[in-house]
Amino acid sequence: MAICKHGVDSKEIERAIGNALEEFYTSLLSKIDTISIGDIMKRKNPYLYRAKAIESAAEIVDSVLSATVSSSEETIFGNCFFEPLAIAASGGNKALAEGVDIMVEDKESNTIYAIAVKSGPSVFNADSKKRQEQNFLAAQKLVQQAKARFEPIIGYSYGKKRQTGKGRPTIYRELAGQAFWEELTGDREFYIKIIGYMGKKPEIYLEKYRESYNKASNRLVKQFITLFCDADGGINWDKLVKFNSGYDD
Repeated sequence: MAICKHGVDSKEIERAIGNALEEFYTSLLSKIDTISIGDIMKRKNPYLYRAKAIESAAEIVDSVLSATVSSSEETIFGNCFFEPLAIAASGGNKALAEGVDIMVEDKESNTIYAIAVKSGPSVFNADSKKRQEQNFLAAQKLVQQAKARFEPIIGYSYGKKRQTGKGRPTIYRELAGQAFWEELTGDREFYIKIIGYMGKKPEIYLEKYRESYNKASNRLVKQFITLFCDADGGINWDKLVKFNSGYDD
């Protein structure tokens, strides 16, 4: 039985995806435009680059920039894309309860669904999962005032989550990928249709993304050479290691 009772509104889905992509690229380009080599190299392992016998500033920058952007885009995309899409797909509303993203009321069955939308199924550790359960319990107390059945769900927007039946019982269900989107929409193929709903929207941002990335690459190479290279262009490993791991003077 699908959470969404009235069927998916394709126009609403496309609108939600368009807005989410706009937010994603705006946030990502802002991140890329403000990256500095100092901030990056404080978090990187200088011994690894020396162990790989890297002698080119451009090679180090290419490696750290690619890794930084990859990490940033995964986080930004997860934060801005899946929740509004799930709201549009379920017909629900943004929840006010902490740790719950969407609330959907099904008056026919007198059920209130509380949905925590996550990216992939590897986002939790033991402590964060315990906090999520506590958030559901707090939301349940609010629902009890409405005398409705409470149905908490952790929805992972991609990937697979095998239900083993092992471990302690929980008050919530966990659904991932196809199973999650089918639960919301009643459509077994909705998880694939998300790609189709994107259409040609991502291509709109491609040129701006490339321009921003290339500028960042040039900027970071210049910064690296200024901070960590000798006059002859060679990498000053002592200076790089001191910057990364030495005492703050």
